[in-house]
Amino acid sequence: MTKHFGNRLVNKIRDKKSFLCLGLDPHIPLIPDIFNVNNKKLSLFENNYQKVENFCFALFECSLDLIPAIKPQIALFEQLGPQGMLLLANLCKKLKNKDVLLIMDGKRGDIGSTSQAYANAYLGDDAPFPSDALTVNPWLGLDSLDPFFIKAEETGSGLFILTHTSNNGSKDLQEQLLENGLKCYEHLAKLLKPIIDKNIGSLGLSSIGLVSGATFKNDAIKLRNMLPNSPLLIPGYGAQGASASDATAALVPDLTIPGLKNFGLINASRSVAFPPKSYQAKNIEEWQNTIRSEIKKTNKELISAN
Repeated sequence: MTKHFGNRLVNKIRDKKSFLCLGLDPHIPLIPDIFNVNNKKLSLFENNYQKVENFCFALFECSLDLIPAIKPQIALFEQLGPQGMLLLANLCKKLKNKDVLLIMDGKRGDIGSTSQAYANAYLGDDAPFPSDALTVNPWLGLDSLDPFFIKAEETGSGLFILTHTSNNGSKDLQEQLLENGLKCYEHLAKLLKPIIDKNIGSLGLSSIGLVSGATFKNDAIKLRNMLPNSPLLIPGYGAQGASASDATAALVPDLTIPGLKNFGLINASRSVAFPPKSYQAKNIEEWQNTIRSEIKKTNKELISAN
C-alpha cells in the first residue's frame, strides 16, 4: 500500500467500512474499577499507571478490527510523567503492526526549530512516537508549520491543522471577521489551500487535513466547499453534543461503496470508550463485549445519518 497518508486514509475507511476515529483518552477517574491493580505496595501514581496501561491494551484488543483510526491524546499520558510517555511510545510501536491508522493528538506548533523537533518526535517510522498523522496548531503563522509539511511529505505522513475547533471558545478568535471579509478560520483555510492541493494523492485526497468541529456544522460544510480535497478530522460528536447528522455533514460519499462516506474521520472518545453500561461489567471480557457493541452501534448510527 502506498505511503501517501491521503491514499491510506481513503483505503482504510473502505476496508473497515467505517469512518469512526476512536479517541484514546484515558481519563483516570473514568476508567472502570475492574482495571484497578489493588496492590497495597503500589503508590497512587503506580496504581494509576497500571490502570491506564491495562485499560489501553484491553481497548485495543476489542476495537481495532472495527475502526480505521485511533487518536491518542498526549496530555493524558504526559500527566503520568516519564512512565506515561514510555507507555505512549510502546502503544505507538504496537499499533504500527496493526490494521489501523494512528493519529497523534498533540496540537503541536512553535517557531521553526521547535516545530522541527516536534515533527521528528511524531512523524516517520523511526520516530520515538511513530504516528501516521499529527494534529498541529497553526496560530503562530504558516512558517511555524513548514517543518511539519516537509517531514510529512518525506515520510508519507499526514497532518490535521486546527482550523475551526469544537469548543465554544473557538469563536473568540476563529470566527472573528477580518478586513478582507473572511472569518479568521476561512482566511486560514485560504492560506492552506495551495499546500493542501500540492499534497493530493492518487485517490483524490490530500495528506494535509483540517480539524473542524461537528458542533459548528455549517462552518464544516463551508470548509469542505473551500477545500474539497482535504481530509477532515471532526471532533464534537457524542459527549460534546453534536449529532451524527451534524458530524457527517462535511464528509463526501465514497465512490466505490454505496452508503459509505469518506474523506474524513468522526472522532468519538467518551461516548464509545466510557459508555454507562461499561461500568456494570464484572470482568474485562464482559467490558470488552460492551465496548465492541458500542462501537458497532456508533458505526451504524454514523453510516445511517443523513
